[in-house]
Amino acid sequence: MDWSRAIERNSEALKDIIEVLFAMLGLVGEATVARFPRSVHSGVLRVLRPAESAMRRLIVIAARGLVVKPAPSRPMPAGPIGKGGGSRRPSFQLFDPRKNFESLHHRTFTRNPPRIHIFGSDPRVAALWPAPQPVADPAPPPDDLVNTERLTRRLQALKFALEDLPRQARRLARWRVRWENAPHLKFRSPLRPGHPPGHRRKAIHEVDELLAECHGLACDALKPDTS
Repeated sequence: MDWSRAIERNSEALKDIIEVLFAMLGLVGEATVARFPRSVHSGVLRVLRPAESAMRRLIVIAARGLVVKPAPSRPMPAGPIGKGGGSRRPSFQLFDPRKNFESLHHRTFTRNPPRIHIFGSDPRVAALWPAPQPVADPAPPPDDLVNTERLTRRLQALKFALEDLPRQARRLARWRVRWENAPHLKFRSPLRPGHPPGHRRKAIHEVDELLAECHGLACDALKPDTS
């Protein structure tokens, strides 16, 4: 398998997709847009999610066989954490967001629910259960604009990560060293089980095909080398 060629080919495809997303939001450099039409925000997000997943898998491929020294521990910064962080370059998230199964654990089911039969129309019975009040849908903003600061930061983090893929691979390799020395860490892989975030069963955009290829390559790259 020519891993270098695979990284180069998929990086170029992802670069083209990112440029289109930047153009959709009218972004230049590290500028951010505070508010944007909801339709544009949704359209960018539908492509951004699978693009981020493809980027994580490119990092996994680039980190294949990479050996690094453990990073030295650094002291906690003085003062409030995050102070002045708005001017820093956003850092790309190396791990897939995990699915939340907590709601299933707390859900309780009644094994044998009571069966109540009401014959006739008795107003005294109807008074026991007050009629539910209709819930009005929240009114949309008058200008139909939504906040896009977080979206633009995610898009910028994706762009910066692709521009410096070797550094992202070293970040992942350092995490792998920490995991080997501390096996109690929560995640054993940067990729979550099952389909990647943003996966669509039927491809509707070129990013879907890119994600499918990168996911397959990343799964091969994570397999132990038996040669």
